[in-house]
Amino acid sequence: MKYTTLISADQLAQHIDDPEWIVFDCRFTLTDPASGYRAYLAGHIPGARYAHLNDDLSSEVTATSGRHPLPDPAVLARKLGLWGVDSSRQVVVYDDSFGAMAGRMWWLLRWLGHDAVALLDGGIQRWIKHKSPLATELPVIVQANFEAHPDKEMWVDAECIEKALDNNQCLLIDARSEERFSGEREPLDKVAGHIPGSVNFPFEDNLDIDSTFMSAEELRATYLDLLDGVEPNRVVHLCGSGVTACHSLIAMEHAGLKGARLYPGSWSEWITDPARPVETGDE
Repeated sequence: MKYTTLISADQLAQHIDDPEWIVFDCRFTLTDPASGYRAYLAGHIPGARYAHLNDDLSSEVTATSGRHPLPDPAVLARKLGLWGVDSSRQVVVYDDSFGAMAGRMWWLLRWLGHDAVALLDGGIQRWIKHKSPLATELPVIVQANFEAHPDKEMWVDAECIEKALDNNQCLLIDARSEERFSGEREPLDKVAGHIPGSVNFPFEDNLDIDSTFMSAEELRATYLDLLDGVEPNRVVHLCGSGVTACHSLIAMEHAGLKGARLYPGSWSEWITDPARPVETGDE
């Protein structure tokens, strides 16, 4: 069986010794970029590799990019091979922030053509609650050859967003918190507010009270209400820098609403050009 959206701690535990499965620890804190690797060294899911948001899952920031530009596909493919990933492997990704960071690696693998990747629902906290073991030793890796086949239809750039705003071609869903969307508070970017016409749906709203994702049926009902007749393939997800928006892409995929795209540059790229329109307030 191939897992392509979410996987439970129990399901992962059943395969933790399977050589065909590869696990990635994606813990990361924006305000302390080294903290995730420290946490990994202190204890991680056995066999897990560590993938760093800035160093591994993004490229260099430029004057016109967002805070986490997409990595070069060839560079990421080489790293994946060094980590032992090839087309035959089931990949599982996790973090300690309800999927907010690990969702980025889920999306990147899908973008490069690797569908067998799933997010550990509930993260490492769920793994620990399941009373599964942690390890401190680094994994022994057998290198592989990862062939990347990037799908350019999975994401859009700022120019595409500008054109779409002119003719109402897509529905923009912003995964940031309500206070950042409205412009009431902006702790990370130089300009506060949101792209005109976008709607706010914080990524945390994909989660149930126990911090795991809502059921596929609940997510489907929630998103169909949010989309209000818009086809899923006309939806574009964004956030501050194209990371937490991937959480909502997982949610829609898990709900069977396929075809939504990512704006990787997101708000932090949008505001690099002062000519681009900005709105504040709730809508």
